[in-house]
Amino acid sequence: MVNQNVVVPDATTGIITVSTVSNSSVFTPSAQKPPTAPGHISISKKKLLKSLEINGDQSQRLNSWVDSMRASSPTHLKSLPSTSSEEELNSWMKRHPSALDMFERIIEASRGKEIVMFLDYDGTLSPIVADPDRAFISSKMRRTVKKLAKCFPTSIVTGRCIDKVYSFVKLAELYYAGSHGMDIKGPTKGFSRYNKDKPSVLYQPAGDFLPMIDEAFKQLVEKTKSTPGAKVENNKFCLSVHFRCVDEKKWSELALKVRSVVKNYPTLKLSQGRKVFEIRPMIKWDKGKALEFLLESLGFDNSSDVFPIYIGDDRTDEDAFKLLQERGQGLGLLVTKFPKDTNASYSLQDPLEASTYTNIRTC
Repeated sequence: MVNQNVVVPDATTGIITVSTVSNSSVFTPSAQKPPTAPGHISISKKKLLKSLEINGDQSQRLNSWVDSMRASSPTHLKSLPSTSSEEELNSWMKRHPSALDMFERIIEASRGKEIVMFLDYDGTLSPIVADPDRAFISSKMRRTVKKLAKCFPTSIVTGRCIDKVYSFVKLAELYYAGSHGMDIKGPTKGFSRYNKDKPSVLYQPAGDFLPMIDEAFKQLVEKTKSTPGAKVENNKFCLSVHFRCVDEKKWSELALKVRSVVKNYPTLKLSQGRKVFEIRPMIKWDKGKALEFLLESLGFDNSSDVFPIYIGDDRTDEDAFKLLQERGQGLGLLVTKFPKDTNASYSLQDPLEASTYTNIRTC
């Protein structure tokens, strides 16, 4: 089990003070030079190509990138022939039925167990919007999450930095796992009944990467400033390059620019989400690891009486869905209007359905 630090919450922000800790399952690199084994993830060339890493033939890689960028855009899915699209959706819904339609079955599966809620932010608690700085949570959704946190331990697991998502949500009683789980903080003392007798939760497995992340951020801002609509976001322990507002004709150009920066940092990896490139430290940590850490922090690491529910919409949430499958506990709910390969058991159409589901789950 990972070590935790006891820290003092900041009374002005409701967010717990940060410090760096270590864990045997992840390596702590040097800020002055790229880290090396042990702990470095070994990835084959075939896997690098498949998962959009930064090696391989440039022309082939670029085509792969652009195809993946198109696949992440719902407008391209809508362009499928209507009959084919409907058949595909019906087949997919049989495998991943609506969590609202299957609510009674889910209730039965969770009976007698402690429910723990995990929620993604963008696309789950808030809609996907053109400007990521304006992805505001609705008042109704905030009330729902606040009510949920009174009934169950509740975490927001997001690619955003904690400060940014907290400025949107403004709920001190939640657990927050920012930067795709690389920055974890517990509720402010006195705001949650679930951490009264426990030390404050704090974990940052990628703390020593901060200088490298900041340097790469400056280079990406400079490199992409000539691409209209591109936006680089510093999420503290990871970076996001949004192309939601970039003309599709400029996608290949943007992909090359991002790749040209990331290739200079062998210990940073490049992946892709919903109209966004993600640049993260190459460590053995993801949203699934964050979920596991939070369950341990709550005392459920070896419990058979826990029922985790994770709701998310992005590729990065698949690590959490997969972990729940492997544990044989709880459920993953994918928020999407379109068929996707997923490890989630059930589905929800959009943030409105996510709000409805979480609202009827409250005690």
